[in-house]
Amino acid sequence: MTYDVELADRIRDALTGEPSVVEKKMFGGLQFMVRGKIAVGAHSDGGLLVKTDPSRTDELVARPGARRAVMGDRDMGNGWIIVSSNGFEGAGLDFWVGVALEHNAKRI
Repeated sequence: MTYDVELADRIRDALTGEPSVVEKKMFGGLQFMVRGKIAVGAHSDGGLLVKTDPSRTDELVARPGARRAVMGDRDMGNGWIIVSSNGFEGAGLDFWVGVALEHNAKRI
């Protein structure tokens, strides 16, 4: 299972201070679970896997580098987004982690 180690380190830094963060290898990458639920992960293709509010899917996939998440030949459905590296350069990672954490907090 491969994933971008540097991206995983950036995600860890972005999640500093969040309660009960657990890292798990799944979905072909390293996923970061917050409060027992997947929030964000370093995907095997070098992108960022983000769990978002399903009602925001269309709005969020319109952003640069974002697309609906597909695993194998299966669409993961609304609320699962993959963001390519050009979509989270610089401060863009903070945006996507924030979107994931906002949704995660509502799922308690």
